Amino acid sequence: MFNGKNILITGGTGSFGKKYTKTILEKYKPNKIIIYSRDELKQYEMEQEFNDKCMRYFIGDVRDSDRLKKAFKDVDYVIHAAALKHVPIAEYNPMECIKTNINGAQNVIDAAIENKVKKVIALSTDKAANPVNLYGATKLASDKLFVAANNLVGEQDTKFSVVRYGNVVCSRGSVIPYFQKLINSNAKELPITDERMTRFIITLQNGVNFVLKNFERMHGGEIFVPKIPSIKIVDLAKYLAPTLPHKIVGIRPGEKLHEIMCPADDSHLTYEFDDHYVITPTIKFTNVTNFSENKLGEVGTHVSQGFEYNSGNNDKWLNKEEFLNLIKNV
Repeated sequence: MFNGKNILITGGTGSFGKKYTKTILEKYKPNKIIIYSRDELKQYEMEQEFNDKCMRYFIGDVRDSDRLKKAFKDVDYVIHAAALKHVPIAEYNPMECIKTNINGAQNVIDAAIENKVKKVIALSTDKAANPVNLYGATKLASDKLFVAANNLVGEQDTKFSVVRYGNVVCSRGSVIPYFQKLINSNAKELPITDERMTRFIITLQNGVNFVLKNFERMHGGEIFVPKIPSIKIVDLAKYLAPTLPHKIVGIRPGEKLHEIMCPADDSHLTYEFDDHYVITPTIKFTNVTNFSENKLGEVGTHVSQGFEYNSGNNDKWLNKEEFLNLIKNV
């Protein structure tokens, strides 16, 4: 569906944008891939790696509505990946996080509607489900904006959906590269916040593939959640460094014991499919009345009342061999 099309990625110089670009170039023949971001150095470096004739690099900030509207001209599909994501930094600079993650989201919506973009998928996070930190709260607000945007288009055929998933293996600032850095510097112990703590794990490629598939699945208004494995943080530490002792340092501000991707409060809105869940809108749509069957003909069933999909109650757990193979391939 991307052959001959124009695709724009906000925050496109990040790890997701690079992997998405690589995948699109390998599998399709797009007319244009537009990388929209605010860091000229990252754009320069990315251009050295991805210099196909279809590539375009636009300097711009999602806070700048006018620039977005110009960049979205003749664009068919948008992936909104730009965000301020660092939890402690967001707590310390709340308005900056709000300006990018909430105001920026609305600017993307306005630009997409004005330019009659066909489909938009916004990337979300597990932290948006029952948020306990500012970053999560801004992403929840962003999710709500993108879902509700489907009722702003009138007769226009522009669709908005959201993809939500957990920790990306070896992404910047995540626990695996942090532990590896400590191990490589001959640390005498690894810090564990809480022995009970669990996390969802997904590879960047699987995240990209999930987003690609949901462009085909979406009616507009869904929050798509992949079924992915969990791991205990203490097990993760043991797999990386079997001989190193652990030091319990306590849960940091804004952290949870378990990640939540489908909250129990949304169970009446949630459908289970073979490899993913869909959280349907809390508001009524005039153009879609049945989310139990997607555009690919896949059929889902309502989850039970009170169902919650979190990393602690998952039925899929990574063992040592699976985990080490995962990070080796990454």
